[in-house]
Amino acid sequence: MARRGVPPGDRRESGPNPVDVHVGSRVRLRRTLLGMSQEKLGEAIGLTFQQVQKYERGANRVGASRLFDLSRVLDVPVGFFFEEMPDDVAANSPAQQPGYDRPPPEQELDPMVKRETLELVRAYYKIDEPGIRKRLFEMTKALAAASGGSPTRNKSP
Repeated sequence: MARRGVPPGDRRESGPNPVDVHVGSRVRLRRTLLGMSQEKLGEAIGLTFQQVQKYERGANRVGASRLFDLSRVLDVPVGFFFEEMPDDVAANSPAQQPGYDRPPPEQELDPMVKRETLELVRAYYKIDEPGIRKRLFEMTKALAAASGGSPTRNKSP
């Protein structure tokens, strides 16, 4: 049942829309990979860093024009923000499942959105010598295998 004056699918009382959380995590991922601060991103699109934080957490919904601006500043197509969205997030969007109480989003468990991973990737690509980068890559795979981690699907960096 919709609350008075609140559109159906609005999740202010039960948490952010899982799609908004996913889009926000993709904004954060790209911003961090570029080494851009929330403040710099905010300046580029006319927002405060606090507003950028709210977008990244999914607390504020990103409108179409803002998504367009983000795609230009972050140098990605608009579709980037929806890539790798888990099927259950898309299927359980409140617009498709009224009253849906979401479990913690899978992306919170995804190592690809952790700051440590992003910093590691940035540091890796700062290594100018391809041979050193390749040896580091092979060493990391060997350490993961020795510690019982699952092998990677890709054979090269």
